[in-house]
Amino acid sequence: MTAPMTESNLAATIDHAILKPQFTRADVDAELDVAAEWRVFSVCVRPSDIAYATGRLEGTGVAVGTVIGFPHGTTSTAAKVAEATQALVDGATELDMVINIAALRSGFDDAVVADIRAVVDAAQGRVTKVILETSLLDDEQIARGSRLTEAGGADFVKTSTGFAGGGATAEHVRLMRANVGAEVQVKASGGVRGLDDALTMIEAGATRLGTSASATILGELRARLAGGAGSSAVDETSY
Repeated sequence: MTAPMTESNLAATIDHAILKPQFTRADVDAELDVAAEWRVFSVCVRPSDIAYATGRLEGTGVAVGTVIGFPHGTTSTAAKVAEATQALVDGATELDMVINIAALRSGFDDAVVADIRAVVDAAQGRVTKVILETSLLDDEQIARGSRLTEAGGADFVKTSTGFAGGGATAEHVRLMRANVGAEVQVKASGGVRGLDDALTMIEAGATRLGTSASATILGELRARLAGGAGSSAVDETSY
């Protein structure tokens, strides 16, 4: 059964990204306030911000996730495991790891799976998402990377970091969805800047959205549901 698109169920798909390296503590505070105000599912913060964000968001219902091997994915597996272990100590409940892009492109599938599996094991049951960085891959690599993500035991396959140019496309989300089983979900991230982008990704098969434009997306939905332009398109959308 599908649910009608409402502000609360759209917010429940959003991981609010707070990852720009230039962000000051004041910038981080402002973004954490956005996440709390709009009641998104989670924030995805820089590893050094996990403990602070966890404390500041206590009681808001907003979860705290972080990134591993970000943004290039080519740190050693041991380094990724160490990052994941520390992230859990600091309070993260979800981990978004970058796949070893070079290994994937080289066809070193066993190494890719082992890298993913090591982080999944270190996560100790927490949700683990694997970022493919689709803008650097062809369709065969995206499909194979999705299958390797599942083989490594991860919960989600994710499109992009947002730091390599390009970003999520509906075509890539559909391709990823087609190459994993029903128990693996798809996260669209990178370039999801407005409500129509969000709805397009959900229609293509994404169940989680990574974006720094949460207020824009949810504000547009609020306006449409209140009778603004395009409200019928939202009313008819389910996921």
